[in-house]
Parts: sequence; structure tokens; C-alpha cells
Amino acid sequence: MKNYIDNDYAINKNAKGIVYRFADLTLEITLEDYLRENPDKTETDFAELKALSDSNYLEQDRCDYRQTRKNIPFYDLGESKTCASPSPEDEVIEQSIKQLEQVEIRKQRMLVKQALDKFTDIQRRRYLLYHVHGITTRKIATIEGVKHQSIIECLAWAEKKIKKFLNNA
Repeated sequence: MKNYIDNDYAINKNAKGIVYRFADLTLEITLEDYLRENPDKTETDFAELKALSDSNYLEQDRCDYRQTRKNIPFYDLGESKTCASPSPEDEVIEQSIKQLEQVEIRKQRMLVKQALDKFTDIQRRRYLLYHVHGITTRKIATIEGVKHQSIIECLAWAEKKIKKFLNNA
């Protein structure tokens, strides 16, 4: 049983007998040993047991391969995305970023609301129809029963108010 790679399946497959590997012992049962211990059995029975043994070791080897190829070395875990939980430093940084983003979003919402408060009711309605609801200027003009040019001028004045407000903010 020498010169085999250290793999249960390979050792059993390449051996003439059935190989049993234990933590501290490797044991091979040959055809002669089997027939001596079981006088009522034949070579065919031994061949069936050998095939079953090979099959079991092969299945075990495949399962081990499927599992171990998913494993990564311990020293690679620091850079791994498969780590079970992020480091405490990463969590603190992530929470800080989220808080800053929420503050920034609140500031932007407040600025937008303040800018919209500078509009007249007509400007606010037309601006929201155009920019929020995506209705064309011609469609707005048709809905309100006014000239197309007045919608364009109203939106232009609204844009000027926003720019002026943001420059002063």
C-alpha cells in the first residue's frame, strides 16, 4: 500500500483488498483474509464488497471536495467578502456614513421646500407638473387653457428663483 497519494478513495481503489483507514491505523483486508474469515462466501461476494467500498470512498471524496473547495485560508478572511460579520470599525464607519447621508438628505429636502415656498401658486403647480409628473409644457398649456409660451416663461422664472435662492443659501 505504498506510493499512493494520501486519499482514502485512491488507496482503496488501487489496493487489491478492501482498505479501512482509522486515525492511527490503516488495515487492508485481502481476498484470502476475507475467504478465510467467511468460508461460506465467494470471490464474487468479495468483489461486490470491494465495489461497494470503492463507491463509498468515491462519494466521500466527492463530498469532501465540494466542501473543501469552498473553504478559504484563515489569513484571507481579513479581505474576504464571505466573512460572517464586518469588523467593528467597518460598522462604525458605515453607520457614520448613513447618518451623514440622512442629514444631507434632510438638508436638501429643506432647501427644496424653502425654494418651492418662494414660488407663486401657479409657478409651484406648473413646476411640479413639469418636473415631478413629467407632463410636457404643451400638455400643461392645454390643461390650463393658456398659451404654450406662458408655461415656458413661468418655468424659466421658477428656475431663476431657485438659482437665486440657492446662491443666497
